[in-house]
Amino acid sequence: MTQADVVIVGAGHGGAQVALALRTNGFEGSILMIGRESEPPYERPPLSKEYLARDKDFDRLYIRPPQFWVDKNVTLKLGTEVTSVDAAAHQVTLGDGSSVTYGKLIWAAGGDPRKLTCAGADLGGVHAVRTREDVDRLMGELDAGAKNVVVIGGGYIGLEAAAVLTKLGCSVTLLEALPRILARVAGPDISAFYEADHRAHGVDLRTNVAVDSLVGDGGKVSGVKLADGNVIPAEIVIVGIGIIPSVAPLLAAGAEGANGVNVDDHCRTSLPDVYAIGDCAAFACAYAEGAVMRVESVQNANDMGTSVAKAICGDPQPYHAFPWFWSNQYDLKLQTAGLSVGYDHTVLRGDPATRAFSVLYLKEGRLIALDCVNVIKDYVQGRKLVEAGAVIDPAKLADTSVPLKELMA
Repeated sequence: MTQADVVIVGAGHGGAQVALALRTNGFEGSILMIGRESEPPYERPPLSKEYLARDKDFDRLYIRPPQFWVDKNVTLKLGTEVTSVDAAAHQVTLGDGSSVTYGKLIWAAGGDPRKLTCAGADLGGVHAVRTREDVDRLMGELDAGAKNVVVIGGGYIGLEAAAVLTKLGCSVTLLEALPRILARVAGPDISAFYEADHRAHGVDLRTNVAVDSLVGDGGKVSGVKLADGNVIPAEIVIVGIGIIPSVAPLLAAGAEGANGVNVDDHCRTSLPDVYAIGDCAAFACAYAEGAVMRVESVQNANDMGTSVAKAICGDPQPYHAFPWFWSNQYDLKLQTAGLSVGYDHTVLRGDPATRAFSVLYLKEGRLIALDCVNVIKDYVQGRKLVEAGAVIDPAKLADTSVPLKELMA
């Protein structure tokens, strides 16, 4: 196919959702989805959890069975990268030098794992956890007998991988450069709880540490050297220090953006007939007082995809979806509603010692977010309060005898 009414760059959650939503909303034109990986669209979150733990086969990760895309007349061009965009000609160039002309272009390329910049970063045994190929390679080394693992980065990906690898019998050391884990997404109560829980499960969790370099033997990593000179033995190193948005072709074509590509409230870039969605799209978030930011979540990718599909089908609606997230570690389910950016007060609801509690985040008296650990009821009821921007006495929020839904008034 050298021309399509809609070309979607990226075959992840966002790309799949926009294709689905286009067909659901009656779009009958041609759709071409271009993906760098060889797999049809699949779920990413289970990679660092159920798939790595061998609890879920890959076939169960497909967003839709491969035949579904054929039945919906969505053409998949996989194992292919878009290298440039000509916005005036409405054309993209592919890695093999061929080109495709589009009517509408939807950029859903996500991001690439941020890499270490220190010496030894390119040694064998150094892994990201972003794609099936990443995790398959990691599992192959585990099957070959590797046991000593160092995880660099105390965000969701690093913590989830540490939890699974610990359960698989590995000796795991987790290194975080900041004073606490999850510092960018949660408050100190959540950080302290998860640090203690990982240590209780045998993870050697260290904060305030800097990596000097990776050391190796015969091209294979053998240890992580810290800034203080100590070396931690490692047959496997997992790097989970964030992503770099995959937007270089758009920016080179003149699209506005810095940390990602900027989009308006209908997910349009500054280029004509070009939209962007998901991890790579920066937008003015209503739930962060209009701050321009990227939101890395399945929810955001899916809802942006739906918004774009409606706009293309003649029913434009501003993107105003409520942000939510989740993370599974050990027997703990963390559910987050809203964005805690800029909070000035927290309320602890429940006792962390019971392994079931919530932390609520307030800004100038208004509830802006909550983190719920093994308390689904608080999450379901509390997100309505966050969406409403409720102002409630902190003492009432902390009273577990009063369901949050009763505080709606």
